[in-house]
Amino acid sequence: MSSTAEPTTGTLVSRVVLPFAAGYFLSYLYRTVNAVLAPEIGRSIQLDAADVGLMTGIYFITFAAAQLPLGLLLDRFGPRRVESILLAFAAAGALAFSLAEAVPALVVGRALVGFGVSACLMAALKANVQFFPPARLPLMNGIILGAGGLGAVAATAPVHLALMVTDWRGVYAGVAGLTLLSAMALWLAVPDRPTGAGGSLAAQIGEVAEIFRSRDFWRIAPAAMASTGSFMAIQGLWAGPWFRDMAGLSAEAAAGGLTVMAAGMAVGYLSIGAVAEWFERHGVAPMTLGAVGMGIHAVTLGLMALGWSAAPSLLAAAYGFSGASASIYYAVLTRRFPVRLAGRVNTSLNLLIFIAAFTSQWGIGWVLGLWDKADGHWPAQAWMVALGLPLAAKLAGLAWLAPACRTSGPR
Repeated sequence: MSSTAEPTTGTLVSRVVLPFAAGYFLSYLYRTVNAVLAPEIGRSIQLDAADVGLMTGIYFITFAAAQLPLGLLLDRFGPRRVESILLAFAAAGALAFSLAEAVPALVVGRALVGFGVSACLMAALKANVQFFPPARLPLMNGIILGAGGLGAVAATAPVHLALMVTDWRGVYAGVAGLTLLSAMALWLAVPDRPTGAGGSLAAQIGEVAEIFRSRDFWRIAPAAMASTGSFMAIQGLWAGPWFRDMAGLSAEAAAGGLTVMAAGMAVGYLSIGAVAEWFERHGVAPMTLGAVGMGIHAVTLGLMALGWSAAPSLLAAAYGFSGASASIYYAVLTRRFPVRLAGRVNTSLNLLIFIAAFTSQWGIGWVLGLWDKADGHWPAQAWMVALGLPLAAKLAGLAWLAPACRTSGPR
């Protein structure tokens, strides 16, 4: 699709930003929806805590496995083709999940979903770079990230309301249909632009190895992995059971708590770029700002591990908002590499973050399963240990990051 006249900003928003935003909305909905649906799934298919963690967390493994080849595919074939084809796999996975009768089928379905939505953010960011000038990128990227936050919100109270008219199978089947529609919209609506890919495949793979040999990369990556990985795992699955077990909330109130957490996350993602720009102008580097945000996030996780439940909505909002702080390290890292490596720097960090997310999501379930439930709830000690382990990893990552933090400068 081409035109002799340059399209207007409004046209580009409707034909580029909004179709990709819809894809990322669905990606985040898939990522977090099992926090509400897991109890319903467990009533029709027998699941223990480790099964729930594996069933939900396999999404992160297939998502992570796609990241390195994804960077190469986006450079060679463009975001429209790559994401629309992958979303068809996500739709197939969601439909398979809705038809599953046993744990292996649930795992296969979620694995396909994770693979299918693996391009949703990276493809959108690449498309924005192709179609918009640099000055417009923070706003356009913010729209994409905000759409993801709205997807997380949609996966909470709205899904709980949907369960009044259908079951978890109907929810997954419905989202499968929406995913297929999103794939078709991307394929038909988004214009093509030259990808700008250059060099041989071997040279491009060698550049990925250059990233993983970088000391700067490994100074930042562990903190981002520990913070964002555990945040995805807890917000996407285990926050719901925590609200029920430790805060004593009903299923409806727990869904409301998840909505508040997701809304806090959406606001955090939308605001972190603008806040970082303001602080940097006043001498506080993004590296340091991100570390402070992760420190606040560690405090909120520590309160959850200790079972503090005096104000669960406030804690949920603070946990969600501060959980977005580590997203700044995508921008921090890309500034430490040549521009030609920006996409692969982001997918390399994504790979590690999603491995950490799977490990956290499955590991928390495994730890909880070491205790017997009492009246359908895991005891406080189980939650203290299960959440204390990712908290310890987060604090270790922050300690490793601290020497690189600066109070001024562009890094």
